[in-house]
Amino acid sequence: MNIRNARPEDLMNMQHCNLLCLPENYQMKYYFYHGLSWPQLSYIAEDENGKIVGYVLAKMEEDPDDVPHGHITSLAVKRSHRRLGLAQKLMDQASRAMIENFNAKYVSLHVRKSNRAALHLYSNTLKFQISEIEPKYYADGEDAYAMKRDLAHMADEVNFLIVLLFPFIHEQVHTSG
Repeated sequence: MNIRNARPEDLMNMQHCNLLCLPENYQMKYYFYHGLSWPQLSYIAEDENGKIVGYVLAKMEEDPDDVPHGHITSLAVKRSHRRLGLAQKLMDQASRAMIENFNAKYVSLHVRKSNRAALHLYSNTLKFQISEIEPKYYADGEDAYAMKRDLAHMADEVNFLIVLLFPFIHEQVHTSG
């Protein structure tokens, strides 16, 4: 199993994975919008044959009055590859990229109130918190939980690794100026 940054040529197969896995489907232009606007933030999981078995489609929110934060637009893992930790790895990669590239402070997402498996992943494994309920968020009228994950702890880990791997650069940055 390999997890890597999504490339433009992956976008159609990401959409296909979405169609197989989720009731919320997006037009191809939406994948291109994410892939071209924030190419660093979306990731795919591929099997040993290079076939996409999961993906995370992510973006940065563009509210100039708010702190920098990302948003998970879509996360899907094919049924045949679930319960292997792929969703967690995809989410962590996207979150790390949000921190490294955009200094994101938190990441948000929406999830159906009825999606117990996703709620368990987000709440228990990834430590998202429910911030509000959005009535009739989905096209079929179902409510959504709006959820947020604070990225401060992950940012500390990223910064620690930078200091560990590149101490000279870190020292130069913090002593100049």
